[in-house]
Amino acid sequence: MFIYTTKTSLERHLKAFRDQNKTIGLVPTMGAIHDGHLSLLEKSLLDNDCTVVSIFVNPTQFNNAEDLEKYPRNLERDVKTIESLSDQIVIFAPSVTEIYQNNTVSESFSYDGLEFEMEGAQRPGHFDGVGTVVKKLFEIIRPNQAYFGEKDFQQLQIVKKMVEKTGLNVKVVGVSIHRELSGLAMSSRNERLSAQGLEQATYLYQVLLEAKKRFDSENPVKVQQFVESEFKNNPNFDLEYFTIADEATLKSVTEKEAGHKYRGFLVAHLEGVRLIDNISLN
Repeated sequence: MFIYTTKTSLERHLKAFRDQNKTIGLVPTMGAIHDGHLSLLEKSLLDNDCTVVSIFVNPTQFNNAEDLEKYPRNLERDVKTIESLSDQIVIFAPSVTEIYQNNTVSESFSYDGLEFEMEGAQRPGHFDGVGTVVKKLFEIIRPNQAYFGEKDFQQLQIVKKMVEKTGLNVKVVGVSIHRELSGLAMSSRNERLSAQGLEQATYLYQVLLEAKKRFDSENPVKVQQFVESEFKNNPNFDLEYFTIADEATLKSVTEKEAGHKYRGFLVAHLEGVRLIDNISLN
């Protein structure tokens, strides 16, 4: 297993691959590795000669200090989980100082409005933090391809836009949401749920599936009203928002247009844990 904590040591390892024109894939994570992350790593292993996974809890993308403090961290367990897939994966687990050099602040990005929708409206500055750390990782690792899960679909679109606007030479690849057999989208935050909470959380996907079915014959406003009504009648959850948005612009819609792709985005709180999910509607 290859584990590096400094940019210099990682760059030394990757130089051998670059010198032979071999491809490098990157899976950026904040740790708490689960099967969803492993599905991204599997894709990268298939596509590239070398795969790097970064494990770094990025402070600049947290609006809530308590959320940052509670975020699960267990590098030893993460290494074992990754090693169960392949012992040839390169792990980059830097400190905050190594990444930010005692200047832990975000760059300011323009994502052509993508940053003001949904999560951006709820968490001001969040996507500046995401763009900052992903740009730094891309500059350090210089991957040919980088892999992001569609569970964080807005983040995926944001990263694609950042790459387009900065001219970084990396292909951003979206990978389908990895789900439990129950349908629950895999997430590091699921670790904070009780056994009962994990069972209750499957409700999110059940509602999304019904929303998808209704979207075939109903307009977006009616589908949104249905979802909001369902959560209003379920006391276990506090619905933060549900919206139907155009995949390209992420703007909420009230009418369907031919030739556009739409997705339903859902955020709800259960046992004090903020859960997110989404589904393609067409």
